[in-house]
Amino acid sequence: GRISIPLIAWCIGTCASIFPFEVQFGHAGALARGNMETALAKNAALKAAGALVPGNFIEFGDKIKETYDKLVASGRLVKAPEPETPKIPMDYTWAKRLGLVRKPANFISSISDDRGDELQYAGTPISEVFEKDMGVGGVLSLLWFRRELPSYATKFIEMILMVSADHGPAVSGAHNTIVCARAGKDLVSSLVSGLLTIGPRFGGALDDAALMFTEASDAGVDAAKFVKDMRKSNRLIMGIGHRIKSLSNPDKRVEIIKNYALENFQDNTVLKFALAVEQITTKKKANLILNVDGCIAACFVDMMRSCGAFSTDEANELVKNGCLNGLFVLGRSIGFIGHVLDQKRLKQGLYRHPWDDISYLNGVDM
Repeated sequence: GRISIPLIAWCIGTCASIFPFEVQFGHAGALARGNMETALAKNAALKAAGALVPGNFIEFGDKIKETYDKLVASGRLVKAPEPETPKIPMDYTWAKRLGLVRKPANFISSISDDRGDELQYAGTPISEVFEKDMGVGGVLSLLWFRRELPSYATKFIEMILMVSADHGPAVSGAHNTIVCARAGKDLVSSLVSGLLTIGPRFGGALDDAALMFTEASDAGVDAAKFVKDMRKSNRLIMGIGHRIKSLSNPDKRVEIIKNYALENFQDNTVLKFALAVEQITTKKKANLILNVDGCIAACFVDMMRSCGAFSTDEANELVKNGCLNGLFVLGRSIGFIGHVLDQKRLKQGLYRHPWDDISYLNGVDM
């Protein structure tokens, strides 16, 4: 049938006649073979057939608007309301370049920065760490506390790591590490098996000891009353007692830490309170001494409070965040790794606990 609505058409390629040679326009293989197949001839044929053909391609848009206006004026076309312009989101990369938006961070880190020319620990370039010969204690103070501590404090941190590095193969953490290594596990797995034993009964008493001694000392509680109150509430005094060491068999590690603190720290209030508690507890039993965990805890609080780098609130917060137990974990990891390497070097086979060291209970015994 015939087309009853206006048809606006234009066949491109009218400029072909300008060229002195044949030019291909449109899809591959389209080629005018004679005057009747040129764009000019096709536009003329379209116009003769009733199509609305503009004078040139530039007028194509004008012809569309002209036709549209005529249809609206005649009533043949009802003008539709203009739809709401959709909101197109701003391109993020472009907007960020202009400073209009910023990407929210998934992580926040305040202890190190590797983006520049030089790695930084708490704002200190790595080259400066070596120029100042900060050592492990200095690096730890930057990464853990974001402070450059005085040399006597960083040395004390290194002393803590040294005295807590190992305590023989019989303790639970070393035992687990050795058993795991002898089962053929890798170094990291063996190390983790030992670290997972650290808790309130083994190595994990430093934080609690620091909190107990500090709170009582700050409150002005007498050592005797402190011990009495703990006994009444049926609570263990963390940092007091040792299975082997006693007054007659003192722990040399405690002596080293205690003497260094008394000689170098400006204040030893918490340590003196802990020693006063020891005087009370050892009257009851000789092995209820201030152990290495308790001594480190008390001395560390005194060091942080008196070194001038922390306020009292900051020092208390660091203890509550677990930094003291962290020192034990870090130090003892040295020993655990040593046990793994030792077992591998000795080529020790799979460990099986001997039967004669196990009490087997059956239903009758129960």
